[in-house]
Amino acid sequence: MGRSLVVILLSRADPIAQQPPASNGMLRPIPFSLLQEESPRQDGIGTAHEQVTTSSSDAQRWYDDGQAHLYSFSWIEAARAFHAALRIDNRLAMAHLGLSFAFGGLGSMQGANDELRRARDLGAGAGERDRVRIRLRSLQLATLADPDGTSRRDSITALDRALQMYPRDVELLLLRGEAEAGSGGPPGMSSGASAIGFFERARQAAPQAFAPHHYLAHAFENSGQMDLAVRESETYTRMAPAVAHAHHMFGHGLLRTDKATRAIEEFRKAADLEVLHNTTGHIPQEYDWHHHHNASLLAAAYRYVGQMRAAADLLRSTFSVAAPLLPEELDKRAWPAFLLAQGAVPDALEAAQRLIAHASPIVRAAGHLRAAHSHMASGQLQPAARETDAALDVLRGAGPDAAVLAPDLRLAQGELFLRGGDRPRGRQMIRDAIASLRARPGPDAWTETLFTLEAIARAARSVGDADLSTELAEELQRHDPSYAGTRFALAVDAERRGNRMAALREYEYALQRWHSADPDFADLVYARAHAAALRQPR
Repeated sequence: MGRSLVVILLSRADPIAQQPPASNGMLRPIPFSLLQEESPRQDGIGTAHEQVTTSSSDAQRWYDDGQAHLYSFSWIEAARAFHAALRIDNRLAMAHLGLSFAFGGLGSMQGANDELRRARDLGAGAGERDRVRIRLRSLQLATLADPDGTSRRDSITALDRALQMYPRDVELLLLRGEAEAGSGGPPGMSSGASAIGFFERARQAAPQAFAPHHYLAHAFENSGQMDLAVRESETYTRMAPAVAHAHHMFGHGLLRTDKATRAIEEFRKAADLEVLHNTTGHIPQEYDWHHHHNASLLAAAYRYVGQMRAAADLLRSTFSVAAPLLPEELDKRAWPAFLLAQGAVPDALEAAQRLIAHASPIVRAAGHLRAAHSHMASGQLQPAARETDAALDVLRGAGPDAAVLAPDLRLAQGELFLRGGDRPRGRQMIRDAIASLRARPGPDAWTETLFTLEAIARAARSVGDADLSTELAEELQRHDPSYAGTRFALAVDAERRGNRMAALREYEYALQRWHSADPDFADLVYARAHAAALRQPR
């Protein structure tokens, strides 16, 4: 199987895992005219207010709208609102600051720095609090440019001093909570337990503001407090009912708390709102990062309940439309993984080849890894080893973003060892990869890990590794005991061990969970047939 090649892979892979996580980088420029386009004010986006230095009440209102859009990660709409404010008051420094955040959300650090410079140029005519905010943004961007330097510490110190001056300032409290994450991702999205206290203070300071509830939903979810995450995201939908991301966030929590059917409803509401807003706002679908993001989790929710045709239709359609940001383009690897899980190996390999042709090295590496798994599924270990080697070569030149695929690389290496006869080494590499995947916060990582566990458990069964098969079924149970696929894996394992009662119990549980699944879904058909056989007297 080219075992020496796999040993080389293992020895060369370690530096990748030591890198920081992936960024939110822009992959395709968004036309500046799209960000400047005039659009009407929107209702139902939630309340936001930050008093800024302007003599125009209309400019203030547009600024507040821009802030509301920022709080919901609606970057294009935010940019339009800030430009509308500047058309009314071209000396409004804080509108340029808002544009700095909008460009940052769109993955353009050049745009973020350019707008910060414009804000600084107008800062002499701004109030003291506005100047504080501008200085804080300077430190924040310096931290993003050099996360290992002293800027993060300086930024936190400056935020703490600002809060001494303005202890009930909602925006400063939110920024202080975000600073706990030290992440380059969207504001609030990566926050964990240490940010909760700041977000709760913001909620108390401004009961009418929706942003603290949104950020708390992320922080609770990332720290595993799912019931609280659901509470906060449901409040977010009530306070900002026309915001797609609010319903998307509610879907997050519902999927994680055994309410998949309701999660699908919320993801669909988000999709409908996206179509409405993008149509009325003349925003092409390919520039809306959230469309791609929501579609990814809606497809995962369909897959979760066994509605494979709906999942396939959605994954296929989004696979063919380019996304503006790296995380959403990387999510496209779900399509070849889905095809492989359905046994469509040639189609999975073809989809992987399309990823390999991508402009982004991270997406190319993901394509090589999906191709490796496709080759392994058909017993072609030498091509699989070459694809894994190609992935490593790409990742070694990809910089810090390579870290996002370190567990995937190790998983492919582990499966190669497993299939090539070195089971102890393969098992350990698979365990290490799974531990890294399960440690990642957020709904995307959670669902990806769930389906990855299911896939590697299937691979372990296919090579006859009974011990690893049992271990992975138990790992699935720890990750999500309510998932029908978990109970299916437990049933198959119990049946293999000759425990008929346990196998029947788990098959019946899986069948109950798959009550709305496609009738021809392969695992459902298998479970139904084996449960029927186990009910018969021996």
